[in-house]
Amino acid sequence: MKPMDQVIRDARLAADKRAEGYRERALKMYPWVCGGCARTFTHANLQQLEVHHKNGNHDDNPPDGSNWELLCTYCHEHEHSKIKDSAGRADSASAPKGSTFNPFADLKAMMASKKPGGGP
Repeated sequence: MKPMDQVIRDARLAADKRAEGYRERALKMYPWVCGGCARTFTHANLQQLEVHHKNGNHDDNPPDGSNWELLCTYCHEHEHSKIKDSAGRADSASAPKGSTFNPFADLKAMMASKKPGGGP
């Protein structure tokens, strides 16, 4: 195995081991209910319930579970997409300008040019 492959493999194994630790603790600590949509889970579908780290730091696993929230796969993905969307937004200075076309810009002048009596 190449050295870089070994490093990646070890990092993934360590992450999986960490995840198992806090996941098991969170599942013992909290009811098996999604904190987003309130869907309930059983042993049959428990793999769809995920641990979300509220502060985004997966290494912050306090014993009281205060950084965790149980979310179903869909709500968990939604939480992370909100973070990605907000991080990827351009600031207002570089945002594309809105349309400047105004179909009624000359309406007053057109109305003033009309003669009384209905003629142009």
